[in-house]
Amino acid sequence: MTLLKKLEQKQGFTDTEKRIADFILINLEDVPNMYIQELAENTFTSHSAIIRLSQKLGFSGYRNFKVALIHEIQSNKHTIVHVDPNFPFLPTDSSINIAKKMADLMIGTIRETLVKLDKDQLNKAVEFVRNAKQIYLFGTGDSQIRARSYQNKFIKINKHLIIADEYGEATWNALSMDKMDCAIFISYAGNSVSHIKILKYLASMKIPTIMLTGNSESIMSKLCELTIEVPHDEYDFFKVGTFSSQISFEYILDTLFSIIYAKDYTRNLNNLKKKEKDLKKWGLL
Repeated sequence: MTLLKKLEQKQGFTDTEKRIADFILINLEDVPNMYIQELAENTFTSHSAIIRLSQKLGFSGYRNFKVALIHEIQSNKHTIVHVDPNFPFLPTDSSINIAKKMADLMIGTIRETLVKLDKDQLNKAVEFVRNAKQIYLFGTGDSQIRARSYQNKFIKINKHLIIADEYGEATWNALSMDKMDCAIFISYAGNSVSHIKILKYLASMKIPTIMLTGNSESIMSKLCELTIEVPHDEYDFFKVGTFSSQISFEYILDTLFSIIYAKDYTRNLNNLKKKEKDLKKWGLL
């Protein structure tokens, strides 16, 4: 059993030792820098109480306990653990512990999304976007923020994407599309009534559509020509925030952009160099 796990379980601890253990767990980033006197003052205990706890945990004294604690804290930073995507942290977590949990959530989510990716679907999505005369991005709330980030990246390679839902103009934007265009829908639940109506219209016009979603069985998914599914592990409402779903969407969109960029790497790089030269020449920065 790890040292931190022993401190959490507090098996055989006295009330005083439990108080010391709780303080250490809440202040993991600070305790390694504390002398025994500081720890005693902060826990309203004594040197002897801290030494007894250290010995109960298998160490000769506080100094050896602190060395082991530092080693385990550093080791844990490189160990990825599963984090609840709906409630990834607790009110009792320290700031550094919350930071670690959020890092674990991001890394874990990206790995799970990668596992779900299908090579053929990914390549087909890339061709849809590359060959499109105009690309329309449909998404609301947090998903529209991901769409804006995607839009911004494409400006760098001279492609100007349209945020279709902006200013409430999704319907008019949809009616402006033709078979040479492409629509990308970003919706975790895939149950937007207005987007379902738009998708039915786009399908009737045989306009290429891509869906990024956590629900491949939704009506929207079935109406889209191509669906890329992300992990479906968030509740619809009862959660701290849309962490996992938005991490997945950002990862998929960044991947699509990167593949498209790589296919014309030399041309895009030369274009970037030219723009950098013009920025300096005209003092546009």
